[in-house]
Amino acid sequence: MLKISQSLAVIFFFSVIASAEKHPTGFLKRAITLDNTTNKYQVFVPSNWDSQRKWPVILFLHGAGERGTDGRAETKIGIGHAIREHAQDFPFVVVMPQCPKNQVWTDAKMQELALAALDREVRELSGDPERIYLTGISMGGYGTWELAANYPRRFAAYVPVCGGIHGPKEFPEMTVTLARNRSNDPYAETANRVGKVPVWIFHGDSDDTVSVEESRNMNAALHSAGGDVRYTEYPATGHFLEKAYSEPGLWNWLLQQHLPKR
Repeated sequence: MLKISQSLAVIFFFSVIASAEKHPTGFLKRAITLDNTTNKYQVFVPSNWDSQRKWPVILFLHGAGERGTDGRAETKIGIGHAIREHAQDFPFVVVMPQCPKNQVWTDAKMQELALAALDREVRELSGDPERIYLTGISMGGYGTWELAANYPRRFAAYVPVCGGIHGPKEFPEMTVTLARNRSNDPYAETANRVGKVPVWIFHGDSDDTVSVEESRNMNAALHSAGGDVRYTEYPATGHFLEKAYSEPGLWNWLLQQHLPKR
């Protein structure tokens, strides 16, 4: 009996330790240093996260209005709102870097920042390398196309929201590199680089910030290239496109996408 009691005590002791060491969940503050500059960002960790399984990971790129250094604004618009509505059962780890003022996601340094934050969280949070997804809204939509063109075998699917290839007149700096370098057809070239990686594009037909023609052109280019593309255009809808991240079926569709085993 004494041995049984001692064994139970040991089991209880280690159970308490395991419980105390449970990984925190929800929106967590992070920071990463690149070129001697510390950049704040956030990561969302599902409520049922544990290290014994591989987790799907989303890299989210925010819009121009959320630029800064507070490490918080990037969670207020876009995917952050959708997460808060389903915080108890949202099934993804979500990495949300923040672009500083006067920078854009199509800059090489900002892409380096986003990927460094992503790589860190994939390592630390048991991310599944075959289920890493990329999405962005507005300026982040441009960043999505930029990263898709530059790293075509990195992500299992793309979800660009009200983004494009040629930046709007108010924000020409958002233009992707292929267009800045005067590619003969940057839409076709981007589509060729994306290849058959699944894409779901969202745009509002009344967008007066980023023309809906940007997404229409990419949809047409992907179809011409034999790509795997879905296109959702919301009628009588402007640039504020929160509804894309509440689209029925989006998250289940994303979970079905996998990179080929390496």
